Amino acid sequence: MGAKPLVHPAAKLYDEDFALWTAETARLLREGRFQEIDVEHVAEEIEDMGKRDHREMLSRLTLILQHLLKWEYQPEKRSKSWRSTMAVQRRELAKLFRQSPSVRRNVGAAVAEVYRDAVEDAAREADLPEEAFPRECPFAPEQILDRDFLPGR
Repeated sequence: MGAKPLVHPAAKLYDEDFALWTAETARLLREGRFQEIDVEHVAEEIEDMGKRDHREMLSRLTLILQHLLKWEYQPEKRSKSWRSTMAVQRRELAKLFRQSPSVRRNVGAAVAEVYRDAVEDAAREADLPEEAFPRECPFAPEQILDRDFLPGR
């Protein structure tokens, strides 16, 4: 019994049933039926995969920075939970960088991009004004990623 042909044009299927579109696209690729591939959406999805890694880095850096700021500016409230959060986020970033080494090259720019968000979050959680924190990130990228770094030690 042969494989069923696509019922819908590939681009239409992309909008109607993404999971089915991915399965059909993979089947077409494996069968070498390149002329039937929805090339525009395939290219878009591949680009999005790279962007997803960048977004993951931004999210994890924001959490690390938020906790580093709280650690430094609320020493009386330091907790194992904060330490654990930083450890997990650093470990997950290390995994991401092993899988996608090029993402790591953007850490400095990413820190600058998310620092204000981290300050906002830290200020809200610490019940401090945003002005209590430095305008520029006080931590070097190497420190932020260093599993053993904690400010004020």
